[in-house]
Amino acid sequence: MQLSSKSEYALLAMLELASHYNDGEPLQIRQIAAQQNIPDRYLEQLLATLRRCGLIRSQRGAKGGYILGREPWKIPLWEVIVCIEGLETHKSDNLAPPKTLEGAVVMDVWQEVRSQANGVLQKYTLQDLCEKRDARRQIDIMYYI
Repeated sequence: MQLSSKSEYALLAMLELASHYNDGEPLQIRQIAAQQNIPDRYLEQLLATLRRCGLIRSQRGAKGGYILGREPWKIPLWEVIVCIEGLETHKSDNLAPPKTLEGAVVMDVWQEVRSQANGVLQKYTLQDLCEKRDARRQIDIMYYI
């Protein structure tokens, strides 16, 4: 299992917006792209998707840009992933039933894996990512002293 580039870039962009949430000032695409090393055009598409899901808002004008749609501690990572990937990752009711006993056993384990992964993504918020990043920065600073 691997995080897709789309989801990784979306989480990085959301992390950047969460980092500036208390400033109250919107960030422009080029600022986010430069800070997180995301191609501008790709980021533009991702932000449009996040906006349609209500996770971010856009402001027009000279000082326009993007801001979070709600507080960073109220946005679970799971919601960002579901928005970007365009699917419900917590249910798979629409899958065909397994044809063999072995297939059913494999499917049961896979469902448990998905459930656990979704649980972790629902547990962590953008605020948690900010705090983890800040903690790692402190460790890096201490290491170089």
